[in-house]
Amino acid sequence: MLIKDINNCKEIIANDGSFLKEILSPFREKVDIGYSIALARVKTATRKHKLRSAEVYFILRGKGIMYIDDEKAIVREGQIIYIPPNSIQKIENIGDDDLVFLCIVEPAWKEEDEEILE
Repeated sequence: MLIKDINNCKEIIANDGSFLKEILSPFREKVDIGYSIALARVKTATRKHKLRSAEVYFILRGKGIMYIDDEKAIVREGQIIYIPPNSIQKIENIGDDDLVFLCIVEPAWKEEDEEILE
């Protein structure tokens, strides 16, 4: 059995500028999954970037504007956003507090699969 406490996960500043806690990765734990999960916290906005993998954001707290390629939409707590592979993406916090969401990446996130565009 594997149980992780988010309070014990180290927070880093990710390449896109978000504050990130990696929760689960098949590259770091002995788990038979093809995806990774991280908790992201955004104070202002992430940098434009794209991943070779598909990504899903599950908004836990806050309000923002999600940009995917030429589209944009206001997003809020309780919503899920699907980001297709190789899409140019950015999320902007438009709330008073941090924007907090889960990032689920499939196949699992690898640094070499991410490209920062700004």
